[in-house]
Amino acid sequence: MRIIRFITASAILAFLSTILPAQNGTLADRIAELPSVKEVREVESDRFPEKYLVLFEQPVDHEDPSKGTFTQRVIVGIVHPDSATVVVTEGYGGQYALSPSYRDEISNIFNTNNILVEHRYFLESTPYPGVAPEDVNWDYMTAPNAAADLHEVVTSLKKVLNGKWISTGISKGGQNTMIYRAYYPEDVDFSVPYVGPLCRALYDGRHEPFVENYVGTPEDREAVKDFQIELLLRKDRLMPAFDSVCAADGFKFNAPHDEIYDFCVLEFSFAFWQWGYPTEEIPDKDASDKEVFDYLMLICSPEYFVNWNPTSPFFVQAAKELGYYGYDMKPFRKYRKYFSINSTRNYLERLMLPQGMNIEFSDYLYCKISGFLLSTDARMLFIYGQYDPWSAVMPSDPHKDNIRFFIQPGGSHRARIATFPEETQAEIKSILSQWLYE
Repeated sequence: MRIIRFITASAILAFLSTILPAQNGTLADRIAELPSVKEVREVESDRFPEKYLVLFEQPVDHEDPSKGTFTQRVIVGIVHPDSATVVVTEGYGGQYALSPSYRDEISNIFNTNNILVEHRYFLESTPYPGVAPEDVNWDYMTAPNAAADLHEVVTSLKKVLNGKWISTGISKGGQNTMIYRAYYPEDVDFSVPYVGPLCRALYDGRHEPFVENYVGTPEDREAVKDFQIELLLRKDRLMPAFDSVCAADGFKFNAPHDEIYDFCVLEFSFAFWQWGYPTEEIPDKDASDKEVFDYLMLICSPEYFVNWNPTSPFFVQAAKELGYYGYDMKPFRKYRKYFSINSTRNYLERLMLPQGMNIEFSDYLYCKISGFLLSTDARMLFIYGQYDPWSAVMPSDPHKDNIRFFIQPGGSHRARIATFPEETQAEIKSILSQWLYE
């Protein structure tokens, strides 16, 4: 009997010796051994004891891996392997997360690990690096593929990070948080989307009346509109400065400069309320041309309408499945003679998409997420700003205990937990704390 015990103990020790080195290696070593990981690089951080840039190899098409792979950039900040982990479902590029000072708000509040996943087709995470936009295959820039990217990253890193998981994102990233949860509801314990839209059409139609009739006070809305009218009345005088800015910055457009100016005038009110500027700072009618022009450039630079920039892949996805907003010229019908454009119809396709690209919008994503929120028992806490035009297309509140909505009074697209009144901040933190620690 003693011999049998000795052999059994020896066998156990021999077995453990084959697995303990991997467990006892550094966290970077353990991450590097994950099947989808191509490379791990240590990066500087003021906020985490360990921080890494991790390159994941992802299928271009998760439904057909034979289409090839691409490298996706993931930034991983570690407090401790047993701590909870916040995964930021970024909707654009993630370069900013490489800053030593970067940390997500929820990670900061609860001292968690912090992962950020750069969205496919942006910056270093594109399947087609260096290819001109008109030659890129955009078929795989889809919400299901982006959700599957996140699923692969999270399920892989769960092998080395042991605590609860929280998904969160801001703006398009908040939208991506909803998408990820709808496709993979069990991947995380709860989700906190910030200011995420849910459009039901390419030109949704709810943003324009929201800006025209709801934001601010009637006096605030009138002040914004009066400034837009002033921009039209001074168009001939301001165009030389407009042309100079475009030339100096090398902006290239799919329309003449005078038409781009018109779109900047129309965009002004949306951008003003999106970012929550005070109406007291709007130049009055006695302001100089320079003051008026400089304020336009502050709120709505023509750079927004360039024919391509690092954030432009968003417009492709918006045209396919995310939707966007339109512009209403009716409030300016008395000033139509100052416009160079006759209509804003199809402006997204004309100005923002690769030339020659034809995309048909599908509302499947709107239907999927709306249906998911009505039926799920997943825990989600939504944050919006009252006057943010994107709040016009927030999901409908299903009035369920597991899904909570918080709207910052007078808030904008900058709404965060920290921007709410202290009493509401405490309520939000209490809910999240209960979900995290129960």
